[in-house]
Amino acid sequence: MPPRRPTARGNPAVRGAAIATTSTVAFFGIIAILVIRSPGWPKVHKAFFNGKRFRASMPNILHGFGLNVRLFLIAEVIVLAVGLLVAVVRNLPGPSLFPLRLLATIYTDVFRGVPTILLIYLFGFGMPALGLEKPWNSPLLWGTVAISLNYGAYVAEVFRAGIRSVHPSQMAAARSLGLSQWKAFRFVVIPQAVRRVVPPLLNDFVALQKDTALVATLGPLEALRNAQIDASSTFNYTAYLGAALLFLALTIPLARITDLMLVRQERGRR
Repeated sequence: MPPRRPTARGNPAVRGAAIATTSTVAFFGIIAILVIRSPGWPKVHKAFFNGKRFRASMPNILHGFGLNVRLFLIAEVIVLAVGLLVAVVRNLPGPSLFPLRLLATIYTDVFRGVPTILLIYLFGFGMPALGLEKPWNSPLLWGTVAISLNYGAYVAEVFRAGIRSVHPSQMAAARSLGLSQWKAFRFVVIPQAVRRVVPPLLNDFVALQKDTALVATLGPLEALRNAQIDASSTFNYTAYLGAALLFLALTIPLARITDLMLVRQERGRR
């Protein structure tokens, strides 16, 4: 007699999935009903969910979003370089290198402590005021530098934590094989540290992609700025929804990749 297939009632995984799906649909269905039946829903629908305004504003917002993506890619490279350099400097041994460690500590404390928007104002308006020649008088350039230095401080702490998580025996084993202090650090410690901090780094990059919209305060026509122009000219806020959807389309996949890497790391530890 052939074995019977497990039914939904007899399979805990299938039963759990069915319960989760039903509860999720019911939960969001109740929220949708409450929102649609609220007194102000017609006005909100007209102001934020206008299909005509959505189609009309998306070309400009898409064009501006390309600038956000370019800013993100440029800032990502700078952040990785600055963060790793600062983390390495803060872990350098010896009293003769104390000035470098102090400078790296001051950088980390200052750029983590000042809000990102203030750094963008200080760099974006302050540096061009020095009367520098092109392209060094560009607010967009200095806005990118401000975001990169801000996130570089956070990433430096992530790298430093990864370096500290590598057991000292790894360095001792590398030195016993004849490697110098720097070569052991470069070829043994740093590769292990980088592998361990990839998931938190991806989380920082998700936040970095979102914060590229702050450069709009300096005037460049990126996605948020184009949405602001459309909203101020039409008195309709659907363009903001379009800009939000574009950011979600980029950040949600990064978030899911981060979750996947965390799961893989947890399985590796087990």
